[in-house]
Amino acid sequence: MKVTDLLTESKKQLVLEKLPYSKDGLNPVMSKDTIDYHYGKLAAGYVKRYNAGEGNKNFNEAGAFLHNIFFPQLKEPTGSNNPTGASKELIERKYKSFDKFKEAFTKAAMGIQGSGWVYMSKNGSIKTIVNHEIKDDIALLVDWWEHAWALDYEHDKAKYLNNIWRTINWDMVDKRLA
Repeated sequence: MKVTDLLTESKKQLVLEKLPYSKDGLNPVMSKDTIDYHYGKLAAGYVKRYNAGEGNKNFNEAGAFLHNIFFPQLKEPTGSNNPTGASKELIERKYKSFDKFKEAFTKAAMGIQGSGWVYMSKNGSIKTIVNHEIKDDIALLVDWWEHAWALDYEHDKAKYLNNIWRTINWDMVDKRLA
């Protein structure tokens, strides 16, 4: 996804991608209350402020960009939701197994001081984003800001990360790797 993908040609304004599931579709991993707050208020707020010319333009644009990657890559949770296709091949080539990948991903995420983002790049590297920043190499993205997990998990970020794997749409990740 490129920054220009977020812009409509006629108005040159940002848009927030529609959710590919209902607001309660990620339960019990992510509650409707979290979706209402995180997607409906915070992510929508980046778009609204950018389009109104309010606040820090780059921060709002990057916030909208990242949320437009994060939310569409989620799906209704399943019990054992493992990578498939290109994502499975990349993870197994680079980390030997999905479990070892999750260990490395968790280590990177838990190493973030405060809030940010953690992602797998298109070459399989695990990277972090402090604050908001547009990156062109994101294959899989996890929101590590407090608003993504605090309502449902309070202080337990590790539990949030452990559960988020149940909602990853690996077909979407595979498309980004193509």
